[in-house]
This record gives sequence, structure tokens and C-alpha cells, in this order.
Amino acid sequence: MNVSSCYEAAGAFAYGTLKAKSNPDAPGRTASDVMTDLERSSCPGAGACGGMYTANTMATAIEAMGLTLPGSSSYPALSPGKARECERAAEVIKTTMEKDIRPRDLLTRESFENALVITMILGGSTNGVLHFLAMANTAEVKLTLEDVDRVSNKTPFLADLAPSGKYLMEDLYKIGGTPSVLKMLIAAGLINGNIPTVTGKTLAENVANWPSLPQDQAIIRPLSNPIKESGHIRVLRGNFAPDGAVAKITGKEGLSFTGKARVFNKEHELDTALSKGEIPRNESLVLIVRYEGPKGGPGMPEQLKASAAIIGAGLKNIALVTDGRYSGASHGFIVSLSFVFFPLESYPVVINLDILRKNRLDTSRLKLRSEGPLPWLRMVILSSLTPLKIALISRMLLMTSWRREGRIGNLPSPRCEGVLWRSTLGLWATLAMAL
Repeated sequence: MNVSSCYEAAGAFAYGTLKAKSNPDAPGRTASDVMTDLERSSCPGAGACGGMYTANTMATAIEAMGLTLPGSSSYPALSPGKARECERAAEVIKTTMEKDIRPRDLLTRESFENALVITMILGGSTNGVLHFLAMANTAEVKLTLEDVDRVSNKTPFLADLAPSGKYLMEDLYKIGGTPSVLKMLIAAGLINGNIPTVTGKTLAENVANWPSLPQDQAIIRPLSNPIKESGHIRVLRGNFAPDGAVAKITGKEGLSFTGKARVFNKEHELDTALSKGEIPRNESLVLIVRYEGPKGGPGMPEQLKASAAIIGAGLKNIALVTDGRYSGASHGFIVSLSFVFFPLESYPVVINLDILRKNRLDTSRLKLRSEGPLPWLRMVILSSLTPLKIALISRMLLMTSWRREGRIGNLPSPRCEGVLWRSTLGLWATLAMAL
């Protein structure tokens, strides 16, 4: 069991597809019994989520950047290896102080390239892109979505790891862990082994004595037989994402998707629709979740519940797009626009998505079906009604006073002007209610 299994089971339960593995629906083996068993058995141990989710994506990437000890990202939390690593950390701290090795010495263009390569090889989370861009910005290293796209185009996807695959990080640890993968990639010229690391040695020196991957292992495909010839993280452009968006496409979802857009204002609205079974199976839909991004979150909470429920329910006619970010455990046809900080005010209101056609994210002119009002616009209009009314009344009183004093003339009568401004207020209020 892992974290995404729980949410996938919830989706299967909502759509009536959750069954016991044997003797389904027998007494004690109903869908409700299965859910109860899952709740009691979920996430029983220490450590990060077991798949190539956000935590393991960042851990493997940071190890490939030379910022952690060899093996750090793949040791199970309670293993003897992790305990030994903790003891070695003191030695490394001493080394970094003696040699004056600082984080910015290791956060280089070459190390970020390594991070991108290992993320593509292992099928890591799109959140890695978000974090790499932020890290590079802080370290004053130029890194853009174009770099992500370039590395993805030249790097094969090799790892059969969750969420898209069947193995977990502990399985990778048993065949040599991250250092064995890095050793293979350095030999193949895909990873730069000459970068400095916290140990005072190069990355290649750190992994030189590590065992090579076993010939008969099935977790990491050979370079000659990849799961996908290019990376799973795709950078999209188009009139819906003029500054770029990021999609996680492992290959099993297909390479294009066209469907009618259906919009939800916050993830919980989509969660509710899924729990009620309101998303149909017989219609291709692009479900858009907005107001979860940098300006609307707040805090850009990662989204997993909806995407996992869709997988669990077996809804293969769905693509997901958000202005926020997805959990590393999410998989399926998912696109995030958070990487370019897409402003809420720029959202088009008339769209139909045609995504992933030659790395495009475009819209047609069909009308968008909205699941609710445009709350931010409605709020602005409603909040402006009272001060607008006060301003208009004040103007009417001032105009009347000036008219009596003969200071102005050739203006509509107070009665006509009152009708005019009342009509303006009425139209403004009607617009707010229509939204």
C-alpha cells in the first residue's frame, strides 16, 4: 500500500468498481470492507512515500547534484545503511568546513543538468521542475523551461517505478539504489561525473566502488530498450499556455487528447463531483481546476485526491489541467500551468482544449462550461457597488448645489441624471449576479 492507492481506492469505491481480490461481495468482503481494510493498512512505516513521487524525485536529484552522501536517496528510513549514513554526515560536515565547500559551489549549471537527467530517467514528479527553477533562481543559475524541454527530448525514460510503474524505491535499493543508477548513467555519458560533491570527491568517485545494476533486474530498463525514448515531462506551448505549461506523459496515456473543457473553481469542487459519480465515462472531458495556483491557492497545495480518484474509477476519458500543481503521486493525462505563474486575471473564459498535439496546449472557440461563478470577478464587482453608489450620490448632490449657484449649466436635470446613475448601478449589479 502507498499513499496514491488510498485515493485510487476511493475513486473506485465512488464509481462502484472496488472489489475484493477473491470472493468479492461475499460477507466481510464487500467494497466497504475493502475500504476499511485499506484504511487500517495504509502507510504503516516510516520514511517518504515509496514511489517516485515528489520526495524521492528531489532526493535522487539532489544526490545527482552532489549535495548529499552516496545512497542517501534510496536507503530505507529504518535500514542499517541509513543509520551509517547519519554517522558519516558528521565526517562530511567536517570536510565541507575544511575545504570551504558551500551549497552555491555545488549548485552549478552542470549539477542542474544532472538533476533533470535523473528525473527523466526515473520518471520523477513535475514538482521537480518547480523546485529546480526555484533553486536555480536562488543560486543565480540560469535555468528555464527550455532547458527542461531540451533535456527531456534527449533523455529516455527507463524506470518502472510508481506511480506509473509497479516498483517502489525500496525495490531499487535492493538492486544497488541510486548510486548504481548514477554509475550506469555516468558510463553512458548521460550524467556528468566530474561535478564536485559534499564529500570533497567528484560524483564519479563517489559511486566508483558501488555495485553495478544486476543484469537480470527489471526495474531499470537498458538504454537500448527504454519505456519511452524521450522524457516523460513535456513542456507545452499554445494559446492557453503562451508562456509554457508542463505535462507528465509516460507514454501509456497516449500522445494527444481532445475534449470539452469543464471548469471547477478549487479542487474540492472536483472532488465532490467525483465522489458523487458526476463525471461521465462516455464523454471526453478536460477538467480544469483553477484558483489553486500561486495567486489563488494559497500556498499552492499539491493536488492528488482528484487525479488518483480518476485513475481508481477507471475514467480513461479524462485529462486534467490546473493553474496549481499536482502531487508527485499523480499520474494520467495531467498538465500544470503553475510553472509560469499564470495569472487568474488572464484566464480565457471561452475555451475548448486540444492538448498535446506537437507539444501544444491550444483552445478552440467553443464555449467553456463552468461549474460555478467567476468568484474573484464577482467579488470585485459586488465590493465596488457600495462605494460606487456613495460616489454617484455625492456627485448628484454636488451638481445640484453648483447648478443652484449658477456655477454650471447645460447639464441634464437632476431627475434625468438620477435615472441615468440608477440605471448604471442596476447594470453593474446585474453583471455581478450573472457571474
